[in-house]
Amino acid sequence: MPRDWDAATYDRIADPMARWGVAVLDRLPLAGDETVLDAGCGSGRVTEPLTERLPRGRVIALDGSPSMVEQARARLRRFGDRVEFVVADLMDPLPVRTVDAILSTATFHWVPDHARLFRNLAAVLRPGGRLVAQCGGEGNIASVRSVVAELLGPVDTNVYAAPDATRERLEAAGFTDVECWLTPEPTELEPGEPFERYLRTVCLGAHLERLPSGERDAFVHEVARRLGRPHLDYVRLNIRATRA
Repeated sequence: MPRDWDAATYDRIADPMARWGVAVLDRLPLAGDETVLDAGCGSGRVTEPLTERLPRGRVIALDGSPSMVEQARARLRRFGDRVEFVVADLMDPLPVRTVDAILSTATFHWVPDHARLFRNLAAVLRPGGRLVAQCGGEGNIASVRSVVAELLGPVDTNVYAAPDATRERLEAAGFTDVECWLTPEPTELEPGEPFERYLRTVCLGAHLERLPSGERDAFVHEVARRLGRPHLDYVRLNIRATRA
C-alpha cells in the first residue's frame, strides 16, 4: 500500500491543491446524476464540491491512505450514503463498480507505474466516460528535488510525467480524445515554521521515512534554509480523456 499521511495537517494546509482541484473539477461535465470516482480523494476538500454537483448521483472517494479516507469521511459526513469510502492502491485492480466519470487531483504523481494506473482506471470507467485529472508534471518542484539530491543523493519518489508520454500511456490503456498539457503554478507560502510544516507534510514525507526520526526536523529545516524564500515551483500535468 502507499504510505499513510498526516491527514489532519494536510487538510489544514493544502490550499494550493484544493484551489487547483476545484478548477479541474470545472472541466468535468456533469448532469448531476452520475456515479463519479474520486481517485485519490485525500482529505476530501475537492470531493466535497464534487458531491455538491451530484445532487442525484454518488461519489466513490478512494485513497491509499487510511488516515486520508477517515479525514474525508469526517468532512463529508453530511452527504450520508451518497459517498462511498474505499481504501485501495491505484496500482492494483480497483474494488469498485463501473463509474460514469473519474476525477483525480494531486494524486497520479504518487503512483509509480502510470501504464498500470491507467489500465486500472479504464477497467472501471464505462465506455464514453470521462477522465479529468491533474497531478505533478515534468519539472514539478525542481528546486526542492535539487536540494534533496544535494543532501541525500539522486533519489526521486514521484513520477512527474511529460504530456506526450502520458498521452501514449492513456491511449494504450484504452482512452481516446486524449488531451495532456502542462501549466506552471508558482506558489508562495508563509515563511518560517509554516513553510517547514508544509514541506514536511506535502513534499518531503517519503524522504523523511528514509531517515532516523531524530534527524528529520534538522533535514526539513536544512531543505527550507537552502531553498531560501518560501516559494515552490509547481508544474501541473493536466489530463482530459474519454474511455473508448
